[in-house]
Amino acid sequence: MNVPDRYQDPLTIQRVLHSTRTIAVVGLSNNELRASYFVGYYLRRHGYRVIPVNPREPEILGETSYPSLLDVPVPVDLVNVFRAPSALPGIAREAVSIGAGALWTQFGVVDEEGAAIAEDGGLTVIMDRCVKVEHARYVGRMHWLGFNTQRITSVRGGLQ
Repeated sequence: MNVPDRYQDPLTIQRVLHSTRTIAVVGLSNNELRASYFVGYYLRRHGYRVIPVNPREPEILGETSYPSLLDVPVPVDLVNVFRAPSALPGIAREAVSIGAGALWTQFGVVDEEGAAIAEDGGLTVIMDRCVKVEHARYVGRMHWLGFNTQRITSVRGGLQ
């Protein structure tokens, strides 16, 4: 899973984070133990409007949850994807259709076809990055510590 550098450009990531106000989170879970819930909660705490897109839930984080991006009744700046890579082409088509500004996929969600659909539709694409981690790095509380490792992981390197 080799992601082209153009989908992880630090200046593009910063521009998207600073210009975004409304984020539709596709695959947002109502389970507090899931990463998508934590990311959605974090984004709300930092002033973003988070719109859940999950057909299995009527409400998440106090917001109405919509079955698809096509059902979201307000303009969306950023579509953040917590779904399997195989779902990305369909999600990208919907994101283009609603006129979203950017498509952002979480760690491990990499699909070249979906990225091409979004790019061809005029969207900025960021792939295989966590929006919460990048926000903390460039806008939140981590950047003033000087962190810019390009990737933060919870995997330990083992004993040396």
